[in-house]
Amino acid sequence: MKRFLFSLLLCCQISFSQIGFTARNAMVVSARIEASEIGSEIMRQGGNAFDAAIAVQLALAVAYPYAGNISGGGFMVYRMNDGTSGSLDFRETAPLKASRDMFLDKNGNVIPNLSLSSAKAVGVPGSVAGIFEMHKKFGSLPIEKLFAPAIALARKGIVVTGKQLKQITDHKKEIISLNGNGTIYSGTFKIGDTIKYPELAQTLERIEKNGANEFYKGRSAKMLIRFIAEKGGILSAKDLRSYKAIWRKPIEFDYRNIHVISMGLPSSGGFCLNQMFKMIEPFDVSSLPHNSVDYITLLTEAEKRSYADRNYFLADPDFIKSPQNQLIDTTYLHHRLKSSDLENIIPSSQISHGDIPFSESDQTTHFSIVDPFGNAVSVTTTLNGAFGSKLYCAELGFFLNNEMDDFSIKAGTQNYFGLTGSKANAIEPGKRMLSSMTPTIVEKEGKLFMVLGSPGGSTIITSIFQNILNVAEFDMGMQQSVGQPRMHHQWLPDDILMEPDGFSGETIKQLKDKGYKINIQAAPVIGKVDAILQLPNGTYEAGADPRGDDAAAGF
Repeated sequence: MKRFLFSLLLCCQISFSQIGFTARNAMVVSARIEASEIGSEIMRQGGNAFDAAIAVQLALAVAYPYAGNISGGGFMVYRMNDGTSGSLDFRETAPLKASRDMFLDKNGNVIPNLSLSSAKAVGVPGSVAGIFEMHKKFGSLPIEKLFAPAIALARKGIVVTGKQLKQITDHKKEIISLNGNGTIYSGTFKIGDTIKYPELAQTLERIEKNGANEFYKGRSAKMLIRFIAEKGGILSAKDLRSYKAIWRKPIEFDYRNIHVISMGLPSSGGFCLNQMFKMIEPFDVSSLPHNSVDYITLLTEAEKRSYADRNYFLADPDFIKSPQNQLIDTTYLHHRLKSSDLENIIPSSQISHGDIPFSESDQTTHFSIVDPFGNAVSVTTTLNGAFGSKLYCAELGFFLNNEMDDFSIKAGTQNYFGLTGSKANAIEPGKRMLSSMTPTIVEKEGKLFMVLGSPGGSTIITSIFQNILNVAEFDMGMQQSVGQPRMHHQWLPDDILMEPDGFSGETIKQLKDKGYKINIQAAPVIGKVDAILQLPNGTYEAGADPRGDDAAAGF
């Protein structure tokens, strides 16, 4: 195969520790140290990875309300110690009163912010159903033991960090405008202050006592429906009663000597990873200097083509029959990306989806867990936007999601993350919106190798793509890998997003000379990968992303 010339220019690196936290028996990596320590302690007490996952998810709902939640949804991919794997879909759904054009005016134009910052933006939450499904199938400790740490944390309060203060400050004005001057975060905060969440503690206590029915049918459900109705939303009691989390088969594929297990539809993550890895496999990837011009070119061209297919073909598999087998066919994908494409760059406007017959989160959080029994869990959960819709139900103590924006609210129109949608992902009652969440587990030689995932909306998939390559092709450790500067391309808009100060001026100049448009200002952070690597001696190394307050705990 014709080879393309590669640059010898190496990029700059984000400042971080080269060696991550290590543990012999068990590990949790999450967005907050409080949650990681709670998960680790659950496993010290004899709990497994699923017990820890429940406790961590609940703790993040308290410690990280920017994205952690019981009012959103997400996905879990797991691998048992005997190698069996599976996945759980607790993605939100569209309310039964939802309709295709609900966010358009009478002239067919998108109504600004209606799908982002209104009660109509709220999808039916799946997080609580997901928690109880995990516990029903795999939990080993009593549910009250798993809820107790988060309840105590909500009553004790969370100490405000610098990064958390910025999150609050950046969105404070909009939160107040939607909820009033007396709402949460309306006061003045500084680093080191403690914020308590007594209403959330009470809600968690009711759910712990009464089970999932409390959230979907009980007092809490009535409080939630009343609040949404008062704010002009359409989510109903029937929507809550009807919600179900679904166990699904994950996407699995091989790349050289590793085996990747990732989330299938309605997450697009596993499909896009499969496509991108197959497209680059014919190339001698490890011979390219990491983050060099030609390495970035290879990844960019694979990403462009995969996102073009994603945006046209993929949607909720219970509503749309996507051509899944054709999309991951090796011959098709090798035709999609040839060596000549790396030398003759063409704009995204000339790259459409593949010719296949077809029938009709940025603010997310991820955690990775390995338990003392060898089970691994990768969970990504979200409210969609920062603090979701910004609507705060004071009576229940949490923000509501704005997941309806993840649908194609109008074909050809970009959503919050700039993703351009098609009719496949159009709004339909009861449908699950297409997602970029990509919880992933990697095996090597039949053994557990990596557990990873990330927040970041449309940048999630490419963040996971690059981190697997960092370890598998460039022999990086886990902490070294997550600290590397990242880039991202999603077909439209036709930009390479690059983290500031992560790439040399000469590298950027050469990419521009090839015809690429570089966007640095729009991408101060691309993903916040939280990952675990099993080292050859059996020890686990954490990769806690330095872009956030992310931290690991274990023993």
